[in-house]
Amino acid sequence: MKRLFISLFVVGLLLGATALFADESVLIDFTKLGADQALGTSKTPTENGATLIDYSAVAGASFTAEEKAAMKSSLALGNWQVQLASSARSIANQSVTMTKEATTSASAKQFNGQDMASKKILGVRIHFPTEPYNSWAEILPPFDIPAYSDKDTLQNGSLVVADADKGKGEKFNGYGVVKNVGVLKSLSVTVYGANFPNGLGVVVADQDGNEQTMFMDYLQFDGWRTLTWNNPNYISDVRNRELRKFPLYPKGEPYLKLVGIVVYRDAAQEGGDFVTYIHDIKITYDKAIIETTRDINDEAIWGILQQRNEARRLAELKRLGNIQVLRFLEQQKMDATNTAGQ
Repeated sequence: MKRLFISLFVVGLLLGATALFADESVLIDFTKLGADQALGTSKTPTENGATLIDYSAVAGASFTAEEKAAMKSSLALGNWQVQLASSARSIANQSVTMTKEATTSASAKQFNGQDMASKKILGVRIHFPTEPYNSWAEILPPFDIPAYSDKDTLQNGSLVVADADKGKGEKFNGYGVVKNVGVLKSLSVTVYGANFPNGLGVVVADQDGNEQTMFMDYLQFDGWRTLTWNNPNYISDVRNRELRKFPLYPKGEPYLKLVGIVVYRDAAQEGGDFVTYIHDIKITYDKAIIETTRDINDEAIWGILQQRNEARRLAELKRLGNIQVLRFLEQQKMDATNTAGQ
């Protein structure tokens, strides 16, 4: 009887190996990216306080202190942009292609146990060409999401990092970045469909900059649905896996981050306006290393991981700053009564 019990226990462990491997994390939750932070002298929230970055350092010396205090950007829903394929990027199409902060109704029904009522979500409008040829559009964050950036808070117009958060690089964890990702098992998107025949894909990148696009499914349904991509190369039996050891630091924390979301339009499909809403993106994955409490904070001492990403971060900050400054100057020249695109 004891042998039978032990045998059943071992078989149970083998059968349940897959469940023990995989973890689920939120790659990005758009309900947490509502505008909740006002900048400068404005009292109207336009940015998301948890994801603010400062680009005033690249603005030059011709701006006032008040103007520089407002030179910040974030992953606020209204800041996301849509890039049309080059063949579709006409002025007429681009001028009405945009993202907006949307709110679900107070009477929204629950979906998969989630209360969808009165939530901030990412709203997307894309105007595809009406001519019969294939096209696509990519929904992009306002800046390349940093994998390693310390948490900070806005104090007297400046972003300040607390001593306890220095060297951790956890600011964008859950805001487009998931750390300690080994093998990706699946990726899912909660999206609102309105019977459009367009396809949806998600683009992610790893710590080496390798990008991968996963085609999720078509949006030809009404209401909320979770679309899931399953990795066809995922090996669930531990006996068939290649077993290796890796140095824990500075190679011990590979990550996965969101690059963008792609909407596809086939030549046979009707062009014109396309509208959808996105709630969140989640991933299921194997951990790269077992998380343990370490005696020494390696990154706080050496800063290798942040140094590796610093050049890319500064280049992106300069690019973002230059674009934002040009937009600021262009806004000053525009007709004050112009409300197009608002």
